[in-house]
Amino acid sequence: MMTLIVAIGAQNAFVLRQGLRRQAVAKVVAVCALSDAILVAVGVAGFGAIVRRWPQAITIAAVVGGIFLLGYGFLAARRAFRPSAMRVDGTAPGRPVLTAIALTWLNPHVYLDTVLLLGSIAAGRWMFGVGAVTASITWFVALGFGARLLSPLFAKPRAWRVLDGVIAAVMISLGLTLIAGW
Repeated sequence: MMTLIVAIGAQNAFVLRQGLRRQAVAKVVAVCALSDAILVAVGVAGFGAIVRRWPQAITIAAVVGGIFLLGYGFLAARRAFRPSAMRVDGTAPGRPVLTAIALTWLNPHVYLDTVLLLGSIAAGRWMFGVGAVTASITWFVALGFGARLLSPLFAKPRAWRVLDGVIAAVMISLGLTLIAGW
């Protein structure tokens, strides 16, 4: 269960970036944790059964999720080649809460992990769902607020380039895997 939550994805990468920036961390963590709780509850409540009756939904979600991850991966690759686009000092523009909402609710990969996979494993076992939500909250808090411990390392543009390069490689390979697998 924890491997689905801790897996590097667009949402986790964003929480890490916000933690390193020290920008709206509590709000971003709250949005991601609450969203995961809702999505896990939907999965445990039986949404997986609906999907089993319409298996094309999984294929559609996988392809759309793959495209989403490819896009996020290419954005990370672009940042890797332009390190000035990301600085730890928090001066980068944007709306972190809206971005967290978008990376959660518009990301089909999140639905695959929380609603479909966790939901099909839990299938009405609410204590399993409570455990998944607890793991999610723990992870987002640790990632968002623990990221500050890495701030000295990310004071250098090269570290951001490496991070963005790794994120790009993971997102692009996950996106291609999702698309090719369906």
